[in-house]
Order: sequence, then C-alpha cells, then structure tokens
Amino acid sequence: MSYVIAVAGKGGTGKTTIAALIVRLLKEKNSGSILAVDADPNSNLAEALGVETKQTIGTILDDISTHPESVPPGMSKDRFVDYQVQTAIQEAEGFDVLTMGKPEGPGCYCYVNNVLRNVVGKLIEDYEYVVIDNEAGLEHFSRRTTRFADALVVISDASSVGLKTAKRVGNLVKELNIKTKKNLLIINRSDNVVGKDILRKSLGDFLEDMDLDFIGNIPEDAQVKDISLNGSSLWELKDNAQSIAALRRITEKIL
Repeated sequence: MSYVIAVAGKGGTGKTTIAALIVRLLKEKNSGSILAVDADPNSNLAEALGVETKQTIGTILDDISTHPESVPPGMSKDRFVDYQVQTAIQEAEGFDVLTMGKPEGPGCYCYVNNVLRNVVGKLIEDYEYVVIDNEAGLEHFSRRTTRFADALVVISDASSVGLKTAKRVGNLVKELNIKTKKNLLIINRSDNVVGKDILRKSLGDFLEDMDLDFIGNIPEDAQVKDISLNGSSLWELKDNAQSIAALRRITEKIL
C-alpha cells in the first residue's frame, strides 16, 4: 500500500525545498521505495534532489503530437505514452524522480494533467511512498489533477498572503471533495512563528476556520539559502541544519 504525500502552496514559500527534504528524510529512514513527482511546470524538484532531468512528460507528449507516426502500429496512443513515461523515470540512489514539465509546442497542458492523473494512479502501486510537488497556487486542485493523498501538506510563509493562499487550498480541497486523510499546514522560513506577538493573533485567526492542521514551523536556514544560490542539491545540507532538525520532527506528524 502506497503512502501519497502531496505538497502544495503559494509560489516562493519553499514548497519544492520542503518536498525535496521530505524525500531525503524518507530515504534516511529507509522507509522503502520512493517516487518523487515534480508536477510543477516550473520544474526544479529534480535539481533540488541532485538529479539531472533528461526527459519530461511534456516533451514526450510534444514528440508524440509532432510525430504521431512514432506510435507503433497496433499500439494505442495511451499505451505508448505509458511506455514512454516509464523511460522518463530517473533512477537515483534510494529514490526515483518523474518530472511532468510542460509542452513547449501548441499541445494542451490539460492533456498533461490527464496523463498525470493516470500515471500517478498506476505508479503509486509500485512505490511505498510518493511525494508530489504540486504546481504553485490552486491550479492542480481546481482542475482536480491531484485527486487523492494520504497527506496534503500545504506550505506557507508567515505572510498574510501566504496564509490566505493556504486557507484557500484547504477550503478548495474540501469543496471539490478531494480524498485526503490528513490536511496539514507548515509555516516555512520563520523562527518560532507562533511565539511572535506580532503574528500570534494573525495566525490564530487564520487557524480557527482553516481546514488544515498546523503541525509546525521551519526556521530560516542560511544553509538552505546558500545551497539555493549555488544551484546545489539539498543532499549537501548538513544533517544538523536547523531546517532538517525541524522538518524531522514535523515529518513524523506527516507520516
């Protein structure tokens, strides 16, 4: 039985960083087979995990759209796409990565969303853990691309805009009846947000009627910032880094 973790939130809140760190912690725990899915058209989850993206689902669909003759005779288009998707999975040490990407040509991104639904639905049977880095904002949820998750993890910063976006994600998941077992909130890049007088009332007001369970905050981490600026992978983050220590505690609640 697979355990699906869907990570969502406003762009710029560190959503991809946290998705990558969750993959790292799952690997460190020897939790079993792991698939990291980059479902954000602005794909950088593979880079954060130190994996080179050689092919995306978007480019595969572009190629098939441009060269329909590439589909072997007697094989349906969907079956051929399934086969190509398997070749797009990048194998790393202890985990695999699948990057959705986005069609560069006139192809409709809606078709990529349909493929994402079908692909993830099939692939999760082959992995014990699936971590999905969703598109920033609400697009995936409004299009019902993410239809289920054992744990929906919404990332926000301490800003009013970030918290409002998180609240809308929680409300939308409920409105669309997306099947989730846990709807969780993490506040990123903040030092003990709940304890700050300037934010305590604001956060409390948001949490009162938010359809998300607040499970903790992750402090600003200079190491993460340096790694991001250098374009390095998050495997270079030291094991005693503040962000790793905080997320290690939080991950127990996610699982």
